[in-house]
Amino acid sequence: MISSLIGRMVQFITLVLVLLTASAVNAATSRISLASTVIFDVMRYGAKGNGKTDDSQAFMKAWTAACQSKPNAKSIVNIPGGRTYLLKPVAFTGPCKPSKMFVQVSGNIVGSPRKGDWMSNHADSWLQFSNVNGLTVNGKGRIDGLGPMWWKNPCISPPPPGVTCHAPVEVQFKRCHGMRLNGLTLVNSPRVHLLLTTCNGAIVSNIHIISPETSPNTDGINIAGSTNVNVRDSVIAAGDDCIAISGGSSNIKISGIMCGPGHGISIGSLGHGGTDIVENVDVRNCTMRKTLAGVRIKTYQGGVGYAKKISFTGIKFDAVYNPIIIDQYYCPTKQDCLSSATTVKLSDITFRGISGTSNMENVINLSCSKTVACTNIVVDRVYIKSAIPGRKVYGSCINAHGRATHVKPYLNCLKP
Repeated sequence: MISSLIGRMVQFITLVLVLLTASAVNAATSRISLASTVIFDVMRYGAKGNGKTDDSQAFMKAWTAACQSKPNAKSIVNIPGGRTYLLKPVAFTGPCKPSKMFVQVSGNIVGSPRKGDWMSNHADSWLQFSNVNGLTVNGKGRIDGLGPMWWKNPCISPPPPGVTCHAPVEVQFKRCHGMRLNGLTLVNSPRVHLLLTTCNGAIVSNIHIISPETSPNTDGINIAGSTNVNVRDSVIAAGDDCIAISGGSSNIKISGIMCGPGHGISIGSLGHGGTDIVENVDVRNCTMRKTLAGVRIKTYQGGVGYAKKISFTGIKFDAVYNPIIIDQYYCPTKQDCLSSATTVKLSDITFRGISGTSNMENVINLSCSKTVACTNIVVDRVYIKSAIPGRKVYGSCINAHGRATHVKPYLNCLKP
């Protein structure tokens, strides 16, 4: 009895500390009235936490109660540690009445091992948060999407002829302005691990993403149609881009990322079937280890729009393939690739203070469109050598305009 009471007291104190920490990160408000804080523990709503019983309904009941709690209160959905919770696809939707919503993830969450359980009516994501402003998801829990059962066959059931299947996204935040995500570990996603869609003012920090380099289309973080996003101090190992920034995104800051294995940090792909705009992206102080690409911008031929004011600063490479690349001929299938007079216009791109080693000979590849030049490309204080002793490296350009200063290998292909 005493030990149980002590355990509950420790849990309450932990939640209060989480609330105080999250509030300090979110704003300069100062004091929190515990009287306005309400905790909704999923165990009290019927969760078993044994890794076998479906806890989806218990999670939904806890979320609904928290979301419909007192206005101007602060609601915490608590997922206790020491347990594993099996969930089918779940949509945590808003708007919510409380001014702040918190989800404390101390336990582990795992998907169903039966594909038929993954049918849902909220697009193609497994765990989705939507229309919840001021949301904080925090904790040391682990979220496992059981990716191996999807990687060989992304279909839930045999598709009609000509239809391509897409495996689910592991965690998605959609229209969650001011969102904070901190501390979680995401592993073995069926597809993208973390997707931010139409979010403004989001901060993602201190997360771990882990999938094998052979896992297909498992981007670590995909930022789409979002603004004022900050991703920092995280470790990402994936089978695709560690971070991909898609069309409609602006004012994006990426820093302190350890990437590898994976395909590096990418802008794009852009221009596939419509107009794409990306601007004001700052990537700095990141490390790439044995990745397929380092920092790159990739666009399809035939696209419309622009990507500008993009900087990569203080990047370190360790045995990276394709360390610096602009690819305006992106066509991953290598089939029916377009050759067009239109493409996404690239300008004001800076690569500065970059060093390390490469497994490729062509370490700086600026392949711009032959019909729409890249302009104001700056390559400054970039030093890349071969990871193989004695092998020479070089850089190349297609229709790239700008300047190169203090660069090894010598880059003389940039046009004025």
